[in-house]
Amino acid sequence: CVIQDVTRSLVLWEVNSLFFASYYGDHMVLQKKPSGAVVWGHGDLGAVVTVTLSGAGGLIIMEKTAHVKGPSGTWTTLLDPMNAGGPYALTAEQGRENVTLRDIYFGDVWLCSGQSNMAMTVLQVANASQELAAATRYPYVRIFAAAPSRSDVELQDLERIDLPWSIPTAENLGHGNFTYFSAVCWLFGRSLYEALGSPIGLVEVAWGGTPIEAWSSRRVLQACGLPKDMGSISPHQHLSGPQTPSVLWNAMIHPLLNMTLRGVVWYQGEANAFLNTDQYNCTFPALIADWRRAFHAGSAGQTEPLLPFGFVQLSTYRRRSVDDSFARLRWHQTADLGVVPNARMPSTFMAVAMDLGDEHSPYGSIHPRDKQNVAYRLLLGARAVVYGDKDLVFQGPYPTRAILEVTRGLLNVTYSQELICRQRDMQAFEVCCSSQASPCRWLPAPVVAVGFRTVTLALSGCGTLLLGLRYAWAQWPCEYQACPLYNPQGLPAPPFLLDTLPAGNAAGGRELWF
Repeated sequence: CVIQDVTRSLVLWEVNSLFFASYYGDHMVLQKKPSGAVVWGHGDLGAVVTVTLSGAGGLIIMEKTAHVKGPSGTWTTLLDPMNAGGPYALTAEQGRENVTLRDIYFGDVWLCSGQSNMAMTVLQVANASQELAAATRYPYVRIFAAAPSRSDVELQDLERIDLPWSIPTAENLGHGNFTYFSAVCWLFGRSLYEALGSPIGLVEVAWGGTPIEAWSSRRVLQACGLPKDMGSISPHQHLSGPQTPSVLWNAMIHPLLNMTLRGVVWYQGEANAFLNTDQYNCTFPALIADWRRAFHAGSAGQTEPLLPFGFVQLSTYRRRSVDDSFARLRWHQTADLGVVPNARMPSTFMAVAMDLGDEHSPYGSIHPRDKQNVAYRLLLGARAVVYGDKDLVFQGPYPTRAILEVTRGLLNVTYSQELICRQRDMQAFEVCCSSQASPCRWLPAPVVAVGFRTVTLALSGCGTLLLGLRYAWAQWPCEYQACPLYNPQGLPAPPFLLDTLPAGNAAGGRELWF
């Protein structure tokens, strides 16, 4: 009997204790000067980490050291401000361990967040095949997408990533429906690259069907008087999963706060047309202010205090609906002031989208496919508000005053810009008429004439007291690119609501002030 000894080999896997935070990677874009980019990661408690930025041929550009601190076991360092360009290598070393990221560029980093209209991919938009084919022309626009994730507590790092930092391709721009990569984010970033000529980093953090409360910290909810338990807010809708207050702030925004950003683009609000609609004039400005404070603090002051914030005003939904929730939400998106930037929302810009309705969208009319015009209007706002192009017209005409000619039954509305009338037969203007302060009756005010900067409305159906004036106040205000009023640059006049009593006097009539 032969006894054979069998030796079993034990394979020991060495696990690196040193690594960058989840959203750092090959091909990424770090924020360029005048800001410095924050770099952070994980390591052994108490260890010293050396971070090196190297250029062509391994030439060391800068070297930084950081200590791994508890209890989180993280290290953080701040790179010196860098000019736009690359490629660079970024190496972290701890004892004998090291990890290197390659093909790093410096440019402007933009965060794109919101719900399904932000999550809609390039695959889903108009002219998708042409847009996808053009992807390879933009190797210096880099893209990253966090995976949808929620948490009941604030997380330090992202739990999951859908798309690590990548050079754009047809596959990763059109991976699937509502996955990655965001069409609005891509088209905006691509246009920004064409305008600036320097690298652009785009970070997508979106989840369809989510209300603003889910993206808000507890501070925002408290500031706007919303209860912690939002499940009982609506008797018809129980909030759960990704709709739960603060769960997306906790899991998808809080982990990114150390990132140095140039700006934010936001496309959200459809969910709040059905939930806390009239609180949005608080929750949206409060979210902007809170994100600004948090990103400024998290980046060691490198993200500017008034972080530029662009957003898309809601498009259309349900053509023949008499419900005005979308109209109210559009108004609340401007903090009830009609245009941005304004006193409550400084350093913001807006893309009006109510004339981009898409009744035949295969994804439902709430998801219009024309994201190119959305991105173009965002680009104009960014160039003017963020990048200082003062001569650029970036928003449509807005009324500055209205004079009531009582004897003739006319209302003359003066606008801030030259007017182009695309539809004369629409009854987009309405007046609030009553013989007393209450109740208010909204009646159509037909357009009699359109001048260089004025619109004359007929008030034949109005009583003795004019209490208000509104424009494009509907779920579906107009046909595709055919609202009544535009400027010569093709930008639509945004909707507005003036619901104050007439005040003051003017020659020939009474004056309404905006």
